[in-house]
Amino acid sequence: MKSRFHLRILWPFILILVASLAALALLLPLVQGSVFQQAAETGKQANYAPLFALVFLILAIGLIFGLLINIYYTNQHLNVLEDLTDAAKELGEGRFTEIVVPEDVGNLPEIQELAEALQKTALQTEEQFNALTKEQAMLSAVLDHMTDGVLIADENGKVQLLNSAAERLFKVENEQAIGRSVVEVMRHYSLVELWEKTKNGNPETINMELGSAHKYLQVVGISLEKDLPGRTMLLFQDLTQTHQLEIVRRDFVSNISHELRTPIAGLKAISETLLDGALDDPPAARKFLVHMDNEVDNLTQMVNELLELSRIEAGRSNFEFQRIEPCLLIHKAYDRMNLQAEKAGVVLTEDCPDGLPPVLADPVRISQVFINLIHNAIKFTPNGGHIRLTAWRDDSKVVFLVQDDGVGVAKKDLKRIFERFYKADRARSGGGTGLGLSICRHIVEAHGGQIWVESEENAGSQFFFTVPATAGGNIA
Repeated sequence: MKSRFHLRILWPFILILVASLAALALLLPLVQGSVFQQAAETGKQANYAPLFALVFLILAIGLIFGLLINIYYTNQHLNVLEDLTDAAKELGEGRFTEIVVPEDVGNLPEIQELAEALQKTALQTEEQFNALTKEQAMLSAVLDHMTDGVLIADENGKVQLLNSAAERLFKVENEQAIGRSVVEVMRHYSLVELWEKTKNGNPETINMELGSAHKYLQVVGISLEKDLPGRTMLLFQDLTQTHQLEIVRRDFVSNISHELRTPIAGLKAISETLLDGALDDPPAARKFLVHMDNEVDNLTQMVNELLELSRIEAGRSNFEFQRIEPCLLIHKAYDRMNLQAEKAGVVLTEDCPDGLPPVLADPVRISQVFINLIHNAIKFTPNGGHIRLTAWRDDSKVVFLVQDDGVGVAKKDLKRIFERFYKADRARSGGGTGLGLSICRHIVEAHGGQIWVESEENAGSQFFFTVPATAGGNIA
């Protein structure tokens, strides 16, 4: 192809040369005849200078025309080649949309093929680039929405990729992490050891607790040597919730076993005593039967509370909402629990301000919340203590408060006190199933409210819960 190309470039010179030779062939005999005739007429020697001048003139004119035609023809192709070269540079730099391939590239097949090849390559490369961009966007979206953290490091331990979950886990931005060492980013020797083992061998898995937030993680180290030489991936699965559920499950088994064992053991002891002869002593038998009845009541209460909690959590418990005055809810709870407070040597007071907006609530369910909270307050308030019931408005809701000056709640128990069957250490020695506060939480949340506690040991407790207020004024 190179030789063919050179012949095409030289064709103007060849054409001019042929034309010049043709001109010489036509004009040279005429000039030569004129020279010889003049020499014959004058009798002098023939002067060949006009012949040489004619030859030189024809060749010079032919050469100049050939050069001009060649320059014009060559410039046309050079301009096309420059455009194609610029297009190739744009393609190499990834600017596919900016590539301009000339429509008129001349009649040289080689340049036409080059232009077509560039155009086709640009289209194919753009399609492949768009496909890769879509795949990268899809991969980025998947990584960003994963709940598991992903970290990829190179053979030198430099972080190459960090998804959003890993950013939150290690409290570091992606831009800050990329290029830094795994030691700087993860800051935990167990994770560094896992990375060291993984990059040189088979997948490894560890379980660990991370940070002051006590996050429980399962970390899987995977070598990517086959697909990405030198790369290692660490996958962080947050098992904190699962771990907490396991704790709740263990507490549930422990507490329900404890709560069932006590009345069952009491019933067993009473039945054995009666069988051993206490039935022959009517006063003693009656006393034991009363104890047996109390134990059966405790078991019945536990079963009823379990069924109630199960129905509420499953959404099968019916609530009858109505507009009602907050002070009326407080007063009903006061009337029901005042006598029990007096028997325990505790002063129960109600302090409900006027002008509170009515709330949309189920009076029976809210009364159950108050009774559970007041019952707990009575149980953990010493003789001579004080329990106060009050409420106030907070924007679009009414806040209710049951406040006591009892033994309080330990800080470690505050976060778990509303879990089912969870009982603080001080509550374990007393009665109760550990379900009351859990039922309170579900009832309040079913009303669209919140419940929480503020307490310190030996400084009393304050149990708050909210119920949304209804539109309009007070109930007439």
